Amino acid sequence: MRSFRRIGALGVVAVAAATLVTAAPLPSSATTPGSVPADDGDGFEFTLYAKEVPGPGADESGPPPKVGDTFTFADDLFKTKGGDKVGRDGVICAVVRSAGEQSDANCVGTFVLNGGPGGQLTAQALTTFDVSDQEPAAFDLAVTGGTGDFKNAHGYIRVSPDGDHQRMEFHITVR
Repeated sequence: MRSFRRIGALGVVAVAAATLVTAAPLPSSATTPGSVPADDGDGFEFTLYAKEVPGPGADESGPPPKVGDTFTFADDLFKTKGGDKVGRDGVICAVVRSAGEQSDANCVGTFVLNGGPGGQLTAQALTTFDVSDQEPAAFDLAVTGGTGDFKNAHGYIRVSPDGDHQRMEFHITVR
């Protein structure tokens, strides 16, 4: 059940959900400590670490998910593990297919990033996961839009397990 709850972190989002760490801006981008790298006209590349915020009464030992089940989660986003908080995400997922230990979930998430530049990013993915795995496999989220400095955003976010966090590598184009 743990991998079922963590699939989105961001989240998807999801989106989730996200992770402004050792920011690696595209060429010619200027950065401000504690912020997302500045856009040089092409976009942004940066990494964040997501740490799930447990919801009240969260139970990760329930039965395997079935088609139609939904789950939500939220993460705090950090520049580094244990570092400065730079945002948050919220993700909702719906199980759309289930066969044995494997299920597909359609997840949609929103990432709120603080600082300058700032704004929101939305992302989604159809992700396959194995409910018997304690660590979900890495997956990509499609960036579907944004606000503020991320207006007209598209690209992807690579999400992979990293201990008690999720590593999120953002590859965002704003043209």
